[in-house]
Amino acid sequence: MARKKKKPVAAAAQNGQGTVFISEADQYLFAQGTHYDIYKKLGAHLSEENGKKGMMFAVWAPHARAVHVVGSFNDWDENRHPMEKLGAGGIYRTFIPGVGVGEMYKFLITAADGRKLYKADPFANYAELRPGTASVTTDITHLKWTDEKWMTQRGEKDYRKEPLAIYECHIGSWMKHPDSEDGFYNYREFADRIVEYLKELKYTHVELMGIAEHPFDGSWGYQVTGYYAPTSRYGTPEDFAYLVNKLHRNKIGVILDWVPAHFPRDAHGLADFDGEALFEHPDPRLGEHPDWGTKIFHYGKTEVKNFLIANALFWIKEFHVDGLRVDAVASMLYLDYGKQDGQWVANKFGGNKNLEAIEFFKHFNSVIRGTFPGVLTIAEESTAWPLVTGSLEDGGLHFSFKWNMGWMHDFCEYMKLDPYFRKNNHYAMTFAMSYNNAENYILPLSHDEVVHLKCSMVNKMPGYQTDKYANLRVGYTYMFGHSGKKLLFMGQEFGQEREWSEARELDWFLLENKLNKGMQEYVKELLAMYRKYPCLYEIDNDWAGFEWVNADDAERSTYSFIRKSSEGNGKLLFVLNMTPVARKDYCVGVPRKKKYKLVLNSDEERFGGSGNEIAEGIMATAQECDNKPYRITFDLPANTAVVFAF
Repeated sequence: MARKKKKPVAAAAQNGQGTVFISEADQYLFAQGTHYDIYKKLGAHLSEENGKKGMMFAVWAPHARAVHVVGSFNDWDENRHPMEKLGAGGIYRTFIPGVGVGEMYKFLITAADGRKLYKADPFANYAELRPGTASVTTDITHLKWTDEKWMTQRGEKDYRKEPLAIYECHIGSWMKHPDSEDGFYNYREFADRIVEYLKELKYTHVELMGIAEHPFDGSWGYQVTGYYAPTSRYGTPEDFAYLVNKLHRNKIGVILDWVPAHFPRDAHGLADFDGEALFEHPDPRLGEHPDWGTKIFHYGKTEVKNFLIANALFWIKEFHVDGLRVDAVASMLYLDYGKQDGQWVANKFGGNKNLEAIEFFKHFNSVIRGTFPGVLTIAEESTAWPLVTGSLEDGGLHFSFKWNMGWMHDFCEYMKLDPYFRKNNHYAMTFAMSYNNAENYILPLSHDEVVHLKCSMVNKMPGYQTDKYANLRVGYTYMFGHSGKKLLFMGQEFGQEREWSEARELDWFLLENKLNKGMQEYVKELLAMYRKYPCLYEIDNDWAGFEWVNADDAERSTYSFIRKSSEGNGKLLFVLNMTPVARKDYCVGVPRKKKYKLVLNSDEERFGGSGNEIAEGIMATAQECDNKPYRITFDLPANTAVVFAF
């Protein structure tokens, strides 16, 4: 009698999206690193099998001797719910009738050496509030969205030619409830407050720190244990979807910080997940950051690459996010990043480039940008690595934008100087334009610049209090006039004087002070100007959009330049005085004989300035200046930025 052919191993499940199978094809694609919906198969999903409703659990643990599901639904019994290994790839699954939404659970993994490890679900969509470490069953298949118009328009945008002004924000410390232990606003409460604030200031996007689940508040969300779960600190996945939806309904984009560089060693997390190195490289010289005390993802392992790229797609598809700012890119690209001799291993060519990470980024960006052309991928990359935003055809990594960390460093170091010494460092402020066309840049003044004894932005500035605010107004004007998109960390828009701490809210009480209210009003004016004039954003990585008038006036520490649009009209002239010395009858060369209309004067009283007035319109005269055929002349106040339209 012929033996009956064995049926292919498959796990049937049903949730709100219909019947789901963990088939041999699923296992094959995951092993190949190209199963971009793997998060719909692994993790915990509502299902119905053999007429019974319950929960399907699945996990990847190829080195395990056995895997069980333990949770609040079985009194954490180690033996009641064993999982079945589906194939050689190491995926385990089981179906437990009667389990619904809101149950805590973990995977109990018996390692090859007999150790028992209690692990949170790497694909969980919700987690217990820290210090608890369990995953929580949920269902994200019925999130409510009413942002169709935004999503359609997003796909039609080329943000290289659009205004991009990003407000970097940490929800837990932006504003707090005064009467609760942590003081955290729920995602929905935060939405109601942040939307009005961003609309008033005229930001285009918000970048949210620390959204993926993480155990330690002090990591600011950069040491992740739950890559597929919005942190429960601020509510449920439904609450987070409400936040994104409301921002979209109010024409504000959402960028998430995303951390594929490393993960923490916490016992419930990804480290040594099934008793051996699984998500990390097994060689500590390749799999550990000695300075950070964290694990490095194994970018050469197909399943790990799949885990990360599917995670990026998860946030984009399931939560409609508009961009991912990729953290610590340099640490991924260089094998010797933060390491001493003997702590790293060269690549096959004997160099320090991480060839597997390079391939990962090309794969990541080709999938994200190819599938969702309106979604931004932004590299926080601190070196001169070439073609970070270059095309794949040219050998680039194909990010949408790169943070200009060099500009940020030069800007902060220059602005901290006593004005007397600025003339000796004059070209620190012009250097960034010499390489501006190398990448598509974002100019960031981020959270990293206002912590760890670096001072807040306003307290980096020299002089007495009024001088500090005047300096910062000039500095921000330079930032908004300079080529590149814009990013400013929360609180710095109104002159937060203390360094940022994740443990307390911003010092909103400062807005009762004239200088702080004036600073906030000034940033609002800068943002309005930025969005009004295409010359400030339309041609950002080409000399066609920028022209120095005088970049060499080191003795007086002044700068002047013109921003231009593709149409050739609507130009803006920026004049910046970086000293506390007023310049009477200051002359600026201009290209045309016409009236130059005053757009912005940072010394106005409403901004906290001294109130020195400049004529609303100045007629150019036919006298050569700054190698231009015409000039305008006016009294340039101390520590002042002036912008003219022509």
